[in-house]
Amino acid sequence: MSTIFVVSGANLFVGTNPDASKFLTLTELKLPALQAQYQDHMAGGAPVGIEIETGINKLEPTFKLTGVDPATLSQFGLGSRNRQVYTARHVVTDKGTGRKIELKAVIEGRLGKVETDAYKKGDLLATDYAINEVWHYEVWFDRKELVYWDFRENEWRINGVSENAEENQILGIV
Repeated sequence: MSTIFVVSGANLFVGTNPDASKFLTLTELKLPALQAQYQDHMAGGAPVGIEIETGINKLEPTFKLTGVDPATLSQFGLGSRNRQVYTARHVVTDKGTGRKIELKAVIEGRLGKVETDAYKKGDLLATDYAINEVWHYEVWFDRKELVYWDFRENEWRINGVSENAEENQILGIV
């Protein structure tokens, strides 16, 4: 049976400290797009070109916080900071049953962008952030793994199934 899942709340933790919750200032949270990479190919005798999938584009999550956040800003640095773990948590409501479900994403990356809005009298100032150099990414829905990527392990799983197990075996990566 089909249903509609609606996100009704979100929170972000910057770092592994459980007190690093940003729920009071979080206004936007965008998980990275999962987008295949393609190269155009025109065979020598073919009248029509094709696209050939060559991989997956880099992952680029973003978020926006109201105001100025010195603790988050301190995570930014050019070569001077290590990657951090960012944990995004969402409340998802199954509109068919009313049941509340957890959607969780764990991201290991570097804070690569901090862009503060222009000050305007009477408006809340906000700051946009981007997480770059993503080395690890996982998404869980209702405590089931949907997506898992780890650069060090060369592991890419969808719904718990390794998408590159055969390649890893051939390359001797286990």
